[in-house]
Amino acid sequence: MSGDTAVEDGPHTIGRWLIARAAQSPARIAIDDRGVTIDYATLALRATDLADGLRRVGYGPGSRLATISGNSTDHVVAFFACALAGVAFVPLSWRLTARELGEVLRRTDPALVLIDDEYGSLAAEALRALEVIPPLAPLGSTGVEAVVPSPREPRPMRHVRDDDPLLIIFTSGSEAAPKGVVLTHANCFWNNLALSQALPLTQDDVVLAMLPQFHVAAWNCQPLLAWWVGATVVLERSFQPARVLQLIHERRVTAMMGVPTQYAMLTRDRQWGVTDVSCLRLALVGGATLPAELHDAWAARGLALTQGYGLTEAAPNVLQLPAHDATAHPGAVGRPYPHVTVRIADPATGLPLEGEATGELWVRGPSVFAGYLDDEAATAAAMVGEWLRTGDLVHRDAAGVYRVVDRIKDIFISGGENVAPAEVELALCLHPLIESAAVVGVPDPVWGERGVAFVVPTAGAMLSTDEVLAHARRNLASFKIPVHVEIVESLPRSTIEKLARPRLRDRARQLLEGVHHDDSR
Repeated sequence: MSGDTAVEDGPHTIGRWLIARAAQSPARIAIDDRGVTIDYATLALRATDLADGLRRVGYGPGSRLATISGNSTDHVVAFFACALAGVAFVPLSWRLTARELGEVLRRTDPALVLIDDEYGSLAAEALRALEVIPPLAPLGSTGVEAVVPSPREPRPMRHVRDDDPLLIIFTSGSEAAPKGVVLTHANCFWNNLALSQALPLTQDDVVLAMLPQFHVAAWNCQPLLAWWVGATVVLERSFQPARVLQLIHERRVTAMMGVPTQYAMLTRDRQWGVTDVSCLRLALVGGATLPAELHDAWAARGLALTQGYGLTEAAPNVLQLPAHDATAHPGAVGRPYPHVTVRIADPATGLPLEGEATGELWVRGPSVFAGYLDDEAATAAAMVGEWLRTGDLVHRDAAGVYRVVDRIKDIFISGGENVAPAEVELALCLHPLIESAAVVGVPDPVWGERGVAFVVPTAGAMLSTDEVLAHARRNLASFKIPVHVEIVESLPRSTIEKLARPRLRDRARQLLEGVHHDDSR
């Protein structure tokens, strides 16, 4: 390996993990990418060479490198190269439409964009929305690893620090535009240290990584810890239940992370009852609370699911309920991880509530994010001193176990993806015949929640639900598209200014119940 890249930086810089592991376990398999394996020595060599190439032409601390890529070894190489060079790694969602992706690229203002061949057309269309196109390169050994494009504004060289941004993950906030959550090396170090103490992995583990790598959990919920301790990570680019069951059996997967929708789909697959999954010892659930019947379905196979709670702004791990506690505390999300402090605050006053209580969950600790990308106002709104306001209403029982009651914010979660109603409403109102729109989330047996849209046409306009849905498909990622649209004359309001979302939620539930009743005839 080249000596150009400084690996003796601070004790928390994440690039050190790969270099140290390669020195200790060079021949161990780091990644199994659809049957193509790479050992730690080779992974570290590729990452170090790319990091040197980035630094040599002028990328470094202060630079942002965006990617549009599926899960792959090439993508992991780029991540570790950025970690070693001090470049912020910004994996963007390929699930977005070109319009949505173009807006996120504009907000990111990347110094370099790396593109997976599979998403070349999407990337090209999204990039056309930018006034100035940044340097571009394909991922991989024949792409950016062979030739690194020069940046427009080279950065001065310096060592990587603990407080340098490592990951910038875009997530749906309560506002219309997604926010870039800035996580430093130190944030990710403390998150993974906590995970290693609560739900440890060893070098003998085989971790299945099936969440897309534009999610924080795809890095900080098992994969990074796996590479720290020398385990093998099996990378999947998409979630296909039969394929996942096959991988668990054939690769002898011992640990995995998923959202309730994925675990439910696995139990519904026809191979579920005949596939040997006895090797699986740690199945972590996040994104939403696990339904009791789903817990029971896995328990019937002798497999215990470990419920977790987190949010991107906390890197993400906050609470976890060990599998052995699930029966005693059904529907709960657990107690705090090590190095994480939580409190329940009165939503109206912000004053802490002691003992058994219900209120807003606040989080404090070294894994709490550095702020929203280029958005001081949003950062200030999310923080009270050192405390992060989650926007989630939780209950703490007498045993100190937490459960999520509701979301104070309007966000709902569909298939593990956060959906901000304001963002969907803004996209719907791009249609010239839509005067206003409101979207609410309602329970869904498969996806957890789905959106229902109420649309007010412009005066005199003839607007159909099919036209609204076609417009939504052109402008919104699939998981944001409402499952049902209702054309209405006006939107209910509790005051002149405030939309009465609770009334709309009640109406949405009635509408969907009617649809399901009709379908069952």
